[in-house]
Order: sequence, then C-alpha cells, then structure tokens
Amino acid sequence: MNAPASLDGNKAAVRDQFPGLPEGWHYLDSAATAQKPQAVIDAITRAYAHDYATVHRGVYERSAMMTQSYEAARSAAASLIGGKPEDTVFTRGATEAINLVAQSWGRDNLKAGDRILLSTLEHHSNIVPWQMLAREVGAIIDICPISDDGRIDLEAMEKMLTEEHRLVALAHVSNVFGSILDARTATQLAHRVGAKILLDGCQAAPRIPVDIGAIGCDFYVWSAHKLYGPTGIGALTSPLLSDMPPYQGGGSMIDRVTFEETTYAPAPTRFEAGTPHIVGAIGLHAAVDWLREQDVLNLHRHESGLVAFAREELSRIEGLTLYGSDDSAGIVSFNLDGVHGHDVATILDDAGVAVRAGHHCAQPLMDHLGVSATVRASFAAHSSAEDVAALMKGLEKVKRIFG
Repeated sequence: MNAPASLDGNKAAVRDQFPGLPEGWHYLDSAATAQKPQAVIDAITRAYAHDYATVHRGVYERSAMMTQSYEAARSAAASLIGGKPEDTVFTRGATEAINLVAQSWGRDNLKAGDRILLSTLEHHSNIVPWQMLAREVGAIIDICPISDDGRIDLEAMEKMLTEEHRLVALAHVSNVFGSILDARTATQLAHRVGAKILLDGCQAAPRIPVDIGAIGCDFYVWSAHKLYGPTGIGALTSPLLSDMPPYQGGGSMIDRVTFEETTYAPAPTRFEAGTPHIVGAIGLHAAVDWLREQDVLNLHRHESGLVAFAREELSRIEGLTLYGSDDSAGIVSFNLDGVHGHDVATILDDAGVAVRAGHHCAQPLMDHLGVSATVRASFAAHSSAEDVAALMKGLEKVKRIFG
C-alpha cells in the first residue's frame, strides 16, 4: 500500500488538535458527526464559564457582550456560505431548517396540484417534511433519478420540470456517495420554470467551498455538528425570509403582543422563538473560524485524495462493491458480499476503526441500490493514509472471519 505523501502531510498538525482522537483509534464517521477541535471546545467552555448571559434582553454589560458574540456568530455562519447575516436564521440543525421552510414558505405558497421535485438520494430530512406538507396541502412529489455513478441526473431533471413545480429540494453533497451536485445548473433549471430551490448543505459546508450568491439558490441549510461544531445548532440562509410568516410563537420573535393581536419582529428574529442556543452559536462561530484557518479548498483536496486512495485499495478486495463516483467529497460507501454491514462495522470497531453501517437515513436510496445497508467511511481534516491502512487491515479480518 503506497499512499501519496500528501495524504499524511497534515496528520500531526491537525490530528493533535482533536482530544477525542486517541492514538490507535481511526474515526471514519465524520459524515455522521465531526469530532471537535480544541479551539471549539475551549470557546464553548469559556462561554459557559466566564461569558455566559442571556442575549437580546439584558441591559447589563455581560448580556450586551454576549448579544454581540451571538450576532457575530450569525455573521460568521452567513459568510461561510457567501450569504448575508440578515438572511440567516439559527435553527437546531438542518432538519429543523428544512421543516421551517416547509411549514412557513411551503404552507404560504403551495396549494393542491403544485409539484415538489426531490431526488432518489435524499436524506430522510429532505423527504419527510415535504411529504407532510404535500399531504396537508395536496401537492405532488416527483423524484429525479440518479446516474450510475451516484449523481443527481440533471438531464432527467430538466425534462421532468414543469411550470407546475414550485419547489426543488436537493442535497448539495450526498451523505451516502459524497457525489457533488452541480448546484448552479440545478438552480438555473429550477428557476427556468419558476420554482424555488432548497439545497441541503450538511455534507457540503464542511467539505467544499460554498458561495450561495454564485449558486443563486433560494434556501441553503446546514448543521454545525458536521462542521466540527456543537450539536443542536444549524442555519438557514434565504433572501426570502422577509416574505415568510413565522412558524413558531414565543418570546423574542415578537414586536408587540396584546390579547387581541400580535405583531412580529422582522426577519431573521421572527424565526427564533424563545431563548436561543447561545453557547451553541459561540461554538459554531469557533468551528467556522477553525475551518477557515485550515482552508476549505485545501481540506477538500485532502479528503478527495483520501477517497481516491481508499477506493483504489478497496477495489482490490474480491467481493467488495463500491458505490458512487471516484471523485466524491470525503465519503466512500461499499458492501462486502455475504456480510451484513453491521457485522463489518462491528469487526472494524474491534480493530479500532469507526465507520457507519446502515441505511444512513436514506432508505429510498438503499431500495434503489437493492440493499438494506452499506458501510460508509467518511474522512475529515484529521484523516490520513494511516486511517485507510487501518480500514484495509480491519477488512482483512472481516474476510478471515467470514471466509
């Protein structure tokens, strides 16, 4: 196994920043959730220990300072993807962000007979909210097929789209294949028929440079925990917020409340009912700063190199099926003939390798592939050729045990 030297070039400098990665443990499940660098952990600890106060309410100094930090985090979240802070709402994650769009913009704009276009490879979080909305308003859901190498088929999408389509919702990067959508072309196709487009950026934001201004999409969502930040916070960025009604009521999101009538705060505040995840926003900001220090484009090249190396090594294993494209963004999915993915993952765990096995919250895609599950290895900034070597060694053990 001869790995390119570049795949280990950042190993010591980056891996040592992650206290959750002990020597001899190979974490290949970053697509599920990323490990946290010390800089993020320190920011969260400092926010709870020394800086903590509520935001947007107190007139005392610490509250004002925390409010400034919270709004600075909003600016960081927006700028990471080329958006504007006034167009950015903090949510509990991408799942809540998609539900927000469905229940606010969707309820206000979709009616019986309107069509929604999804794709075969979508995460459940980009399927179920639209099914719930479609059932409520009488809309129809269409499914765009994927190509043999796991990409959303944009030629098929162009042929499927009609003026009845009001919304297109697609993954920017597949959480199973790592395949990258040509987001600008997809946006142009949607807009050509007058449809809005939402992009699920959960796997894209941590892995590839994103510029929603250049893409031109209408909604972009992502989660902090996949981007080296804390759980429980994510973001929705959309230039349409000012025209959308709130979908939750409570404190903070109001202008004036009487028993006769309530008026709402302007966007994005009207979408953040209740006390927000203040420290989560601080951690998100630290994660964005850390990611930028590493340079997202360099990380993409690093992870793509690991994918190419891993696919080359995995292709040598007899009876192993690889899914997706050769140039995926940091993710490799595969199956071993005659061995369930859960068994593969269990044996790999014994060998010190952590991978995901299952349907990856993409059961329709598993049905399309004709399998119940796949094994998924996903890379991150701290990953190296040593992780690939450990994966290969663990798979040799799987082969020995199952003959």
